[in-house]
Amino acid sequence: MTTYTVCPIPAGTLAALLTEDDAGDPAAPYPDPEGGAPLRCCLRRSAPGERIALVSYAPLRRWAAETGARPGAYDERGPVFVHANGCSGPAGPELPFTNAHRVLRRYSAQGHILGGELVSEGFPSALTRALSDPEVSFVQVRAVEYGCFLYEVRRA
Repeated sequence: MTTYTVCPIPAGTLAALLTEDDAGDPAAPYPDPEGGAPLRCCLRRSAPGERIALVSYAPLRRWAAETGARPGAYDERGPVFVHANGCSGPAGPELPFTNAHRVLRRYSAQGHILGGELVSEGFPSALTRALSDPEVSFVQVRAVEYGCFLYEVRRA
């Protein structure tokens, strides 16, 4: 059985994104009027009135900077919702945001896409299958409706 770690946006990265996001823009915090935004820092949905920000995030670029990988054309950035005043991270190790269609995008140690899978049910099995490939260094979980990055999963 493959064990894994769910990786939200880390606190240090969150602080940097709130100062200047990966598009070079400052965050523009606002109170979420309805709630329900998928927060990438704690991997839960926002509550009504909670202060959040929509920022540009380049997860592969940040990972490559830490590891020395060269993802080349696979580098991309996109919008993510985060807490506007910092965050203590996820409450637990659960797999969040699995109650909808998701894409599991597999990446090599060089940061190149190795493939993907559309998952509508059986999310844990699909994740285990993706991580069982020795060429896969990590998996990005993405929303189908917008293609947005939700979180990363690595082998434990």
